Amino acid sequence: MKNRLSLFLLSLLVSASVCAQSGPAPDSKSTGATASCGFYCWWSAQTNATQSKQPAWAVPLVTTYTGLFQVARLDVVRQITPTLTDTWNYGNSKSFNVIIPHMNTEFAVDLPPYIQHNTPKAKDGAGDFSILGKYRLASGNAEHGTYTLSFWTLVTFPTGSYKNGSSKPSFQPNLGAGKGWGHFDIQTSVGATLPAGNPALKSSGRPILWNAAGQYQIRKIFWPEVESNATFYKGGTNDGKTQEFITPGIIIGKCALHPDDPKRRPGLGFGGGMQIASSKFHTYNHELVLTARFIY
Repeated sequence: MKNRLSLFLLSLLVSASVCAQSGPAPDSKSTGATASCGFYCWWSAQTNATQSKQPAWAVPLVTTYTGLFQVARLDVVRQITPTLTDTWNYGNSKSFNVIIPHMNTEFAVDLPPYIQHNTPKAKDGAGDFSILGKYRLASGNAEHGTYTLSFWTLVTFPTGSYKNGSSKPSFQPNLGAGKGWGHFDIQTSVGATLPAGNPALKSSGRPILWNAAGQYQIRKIFWPEVESNATFYKGGTNDGKTQEFITPGIIIGKCALHPDDPKRRPGLGFGGGMQIASSKFHTYNHELVLTARFIY
């Protein structure tokens, strides 16, 4: 496990070095490429046009991005439980996001994560499958106010094995907004998890989720950030309790794979951070969050 983590961190540092040295060439010779390379180039041009109407912020580590984004993403999370055992989550319910051009819409498919408990009292296995639909209500790029306003819904299906997921499906509506001032931006969202069925409702209730992230852009690709990730429990076994984490971290990207042609979308992004409990009640602490992203 330590070797895997070291390899991940090493690749992050190497990629950051490559990104820092890359940049668009002064002369691009890609004229006519869009017309000659088929459906993907057409789709990319339409996606670029859709994203050009919103700020070019980095996607936060934990807080859901309040604009539209197209990415294949792998997150690895390590949590330390109250009994001081490590729980690893490979995937963390992050997979594929795609933008539907001209419709201000994003659709995400999140494959089940794999959860490793490192304790004989719990069995390792797959978590739940989920899908997300997002609609961008309003936005403005750097020339038109630098803001976003979006609504999205996450639907989770009980596909987990060995109690590594929910017992019933859940529905989670959210409203998110963001505002930027120069190189600084704040993104925030509020939502509620609404489980289906009495067993799930009695155990988990209807928790309210509030997230906020403050980011500052340095030298185009470096985005140090601090997040607040809070859950307010309503009903269920934790009724009336509040759990909050402060999450310092950094995002590196987008690192273009074709820096000589700014119209070509493929690029890489990396990041890491640590969730630190700030509330007296918390079900875990010192959660290490690592992310790798392919932007297409």
